[in-house]
This record gives sequence, C-alpha cells and structure tokens, in this order.
Amino acid sequence: MKIADAVALVTGPDVDVEFTAYDGSRIGPRDAEVRMDIRSPRAVSMILSAPGQLGIARAYVTGELEVHGDLFTALDRLARLGVTMPSNADKLKLARTFAPFLLHREPPPPEEVRLGGGVHSKRRDADAIHHHYDVSNTFYRWVLGPSMAYTCAVYPKADATLEEAQEEKFDLVCRKLGLERGMRLLDVGCGWGGLTLHAARHYGVNVVGVTLSQQQAQWGQEAIERDGLGHLAQIRHQDYRDVQERGFDRISSIGLTEHIGYANYPAYFAFLKSRLNPTGRLLNHCITRTDTRQRTHYRNGFINRYIFPDGELVPVGRIVSAIEDQGFEVRHEENLREHYALTLADWSHNLEQHWDEAVAEVGVGKARVWKLYLAASQMGFARNMIQLHQVLAVVPDEDGRADVPLRLGFDRG
Repeated sequence: MKIADAVALVTGPDVDVEFTAYDGSRIGPRDAEVRMDIRSPRAVSMILSAPGQLGIARAYVTGELEVHGDLFTALDRLARLGVTMPSNADKLKLARTFAPFLLHREPPPPEEVRLGGGVHSKRRDADAIHHHYDVSNTFYRWVLGPSMAYTCAVYPKADATLEEAQEEKFDLVCRKLGLERGMRLLDVGCGWGGLTLHAARHYGVNVVGVTLSQQQAQWGQEAIERDGLGHLAQIRHQDYRDVQERGFDRISSIGLTEHIGYANYPAYFAFLKSRLNPTGRLLNHCITRTDTRQRTHYRNGFINRYIFPDGELVPVGRIVSAIEDQGFEVRHEENLREHYALTLADWSHNLEQHWDEAVAEVGVGKARVWKLYLAASQMGFARNMIQLHQVLAVVPDEDGRADVPLRLGFDRG
C-alpha cells in the first residue's frame, strides 16, 4: 500500500487538503489551497513513533514534512478532518504498510527540550525561560515588531496595526489598574518592559519590572535609560519570588501565570497579595484552556516540548477561584480570544517578511518551530480551543473597602 493511500484510510475521502508522498502517491484535490508533502520515510517514522501533534511537529521541524501554502490554513483544515475507523481488512493493510517504519525510532530534533531538576524549582524555571526567551533579541524584534510585546494585543479596530494594538493593550492594563502619578507598580514577568515603560512614561508611576530572561532585562533596562525614565522605572533579571519590597499599590501579571503551574497558584497569588497595600489591585492576563474536564496537564505536546517547557493552562474559573482563595475580590473579567488570533496572525506575517534573516539568525530548525507555533496557536484561539482572559482583582481593606468606582469603565478618557 502506498503512503497516501494509507492516509486516506484514516482521514476518509472528503479531504480539502492535498497529500503527496515521496513514493509518488497522492490523495485530495489537486487544486487544494494547501498541500502537505510527506518527503521521506523518516517523516513517516517520526509521525508513527509519537502519534498526534508531537510526531507531526518533529517531522515538520526537521523538514521531512513540508506544507505548501498557508500553514494556518493547513492546520485549520486538518482540524476539521474526522477520523475514519478502518475495517479489519484495512487495519491489516495499515499494519503491513507501517510496520517497517516502527522498527527504527528516529531521534527528536535538537530543538526539542526536556528539562532536569524539580518542576518549578527556581533553577528549572530559569532554564525554561532561558530556552524560550533568550533566543535572540534580534529575532524577537523581527517577529514582535518595535513594541517587543510578546503578549496578546488589543485591537481598537479591525484594521489597526500591531503597534497600535499593543499600545492599546498597555494602556488598557493601566486603565484597569487605575494608575495615578506617584503610585508604585510591580510588573512581574515584565518581558522586554513594554508595559513598564508605558506606565512610567504616560502615568508617572514608579515601576519595578522583573523577568527571568537576562536578554529581556538587558533590553528593557537599556530602553529605560535611553528614554530618560531611570528615575521612575527599573527592570531586574530576577525571580518574582525574590522581590523583597512590599507596599505596592498595583501589580500586573501579564503572561506569567502560564509558567507557574496550577499546583503553585496558591503560593503565587498569596505572594502577590503580600506585596500589595490594602485596596491594591492585581491585573492577571493569562492564556487559558476551554476543556474544563481535563484534570491533568498534557506534557508531551508540541508546545511543551518546543516552546514552553513546564507551561500549564487551566480554565479561567480555576484562576478566578485561586485568586479569590487568597483573599482577593474579583471585580472584572474579560476574554480577549479573538484579539490573540489577530495578534498571532500579525506575528506570523512579520516572521514571513523576515524569513531569510530569521533562518540566518537562529537556524532553520528554530525558525520552523516558530512558524508552526504561531500558526498552531492562531488556530487554537480562532477555533476556541484556548482563550485569553484578563482578571482584575482588589485586596479589600479591613473594613471591606475596595476603593473602586461604582461602575468600572475602561474606555480612554
């Protein structure tokens, strides 16, 4: 049996993706918008040795599986395919066809990572952040654009540019936090410092930003000094757990909770509360998953092995409960799912525009990891498999006073 014929037994005949294989076989419409090319026996071996997304990712990262056409469209089309249950006779044909590929297990590509040490220990968390964020500031600048903002943008209108949307995101966070001149803000997981800079420049607050990425901290601190904001802001290469100061009026946690681990939520939100003054506010901005029935973390997927080692997503309700369990009062919640799909589409476009430079900077394997990661994430948000939630919470004082307006509105004033 030919390779493409075997694929057809599993996917069924009604596919809107063309599949071609190194043995000359093919299925699907020849005028399909996208084509997937299984280029070698190694691709088949990789896919079979790790069924599901991980095997396909390994084949794609190594170039043994190629996608012709838009990668997001290809993944979206694949997500629509049902799985046909082959007959017993067809199962036997499949076994005979694929048995030789199972005798030799292909090693994973070098871009795949497994960390050592205790999960969410300070050392292992630092290694996880180093793996993902200390790739190359130059590479990130090409993908993220001038803002160097690596979190969901907020598009004030559908045709807004990425930079306009990131500026709106920064300001929305500041408005939700109710920042006023002279306040003290702790920005945990501050990245390259976009929010830190925005809050200091436009709201006159004193900001401490912390990140586990040395390259991020260096970039952000240089930007602070370049903009003459050193009297208001600083960015430290530091674990948030090592922040000794207390008495902050506001805390922003933008894209950090995904790295914490659900079992560590109580300690995390308790720590943040311990750094806030009474009536202080927390804005938690976090990717969540929509499957509320899944209780355990899936550690063998593409994202965990290639992008965010030890990353963990939970439904938003568990985040809200974890925040409330530590004595916070939740005052507002917003789902920005569609905005993240737009953000990822813009990042993908940026990567395509700088593809040759990106390959020269980080290598073709890492560049392909990112191309797949951005497209797969865009699909996840577009198809409501994952979401992005901002949760605003406050620490009531001993009399129960929250010091928030009777009605919360966050439009620009």
